[in-house]
Amino acid sequence: MKQSTLSSLAMLLVAAMLTACTHQEVDNTTTRLRVLSYNIHHGAGMDGKLDLERIAQVIKDTNADLVALQEVDKGVKRTDDIDEPAVLAELTGMHAVFEKNIDFQGGEYGNAVLTRFPVEHYQNHHLPQSIPTEQRGMLEVHVTVAGRSIVFFASHFDYHGDDNERLASARMLRGLLEDSNIQTAIVAGDLNALPESNTIAQIREFLIDTHNPDTGDGFTFPADKPDRRIDYILHNPGSGLRAVECRVIDEPVASDHRPLLTVFELRNE
Repeated sequence: MKQSTLSSLAMLLVAAMLTACTHQEVDNTTTRLRVLSYNIHHGAGMDGKLDLERIAQVIKDTNADLVALQEVDKGVKRTDDIDEPAVLAELTGMHAVFEKNIDFQGGEYGNAVLTRFPVEHYQNHHLPQSIPTEQRGMLEVHVTVAGRSIVFFASHFDYHGDDNERLASARMLRGLLEDSNIQTAIVAGDLNALPESNTIAQIREFLIDTHNPDTGDGFTFPADKPDRRIDYILHNPGSGLRAVECRVIDEPVASDHRPLLTVFELRNE
């Protein structure tokens, strides 16, 4: 048997083993789903090193089933023209979906989703801009988990001090959910907004924040000495999801953000 065939079989075996460890049935009626949000800073860590293997290991250690990634490069000069979504998919044994928000240094820069489930449909949404700076976006990915259709949004909101763009993005997100009549939605990402901000207050009108104050402050940025919560995992009311765990992963070096993990239970259909 050729070496390439052996390598392919080995990768399939690893992917199957990883899948078997996650989205497990709690009983005949309930499945557990692990969701991760991670701004990877194009793979550059707090130590200045570009290391996608380190990022992939952080993801694998969480046994995540769905991963929302922000600040992802594809064919960009600063990251040696690497196709980061493809590399991370290979290293984690997951499917990758990537959509650019801007052209950058000869390549593309945007959001990505890693998933253990086959992708049924996806589309990218450019978020509103009030000033002509970096275009931000929200990647919408449809998967089926335990017979339930789930729409997963990997989001990266504007960072400016004025929250007009973030408020407009929140209104756009609400419109997408309501106009599409989505039953089960998970929104994950770097929203660049503090919990007490007007943006998060508006989002909480139509989404449930999975953060549990009893488990910590939820600070994710900056990774080495986090002092603020700007990364979120949320879901819509009536989604059939129940967050049983939400925690920040203690990883101070791999990126400038720490990853955020939420474990959901959902009823099988």
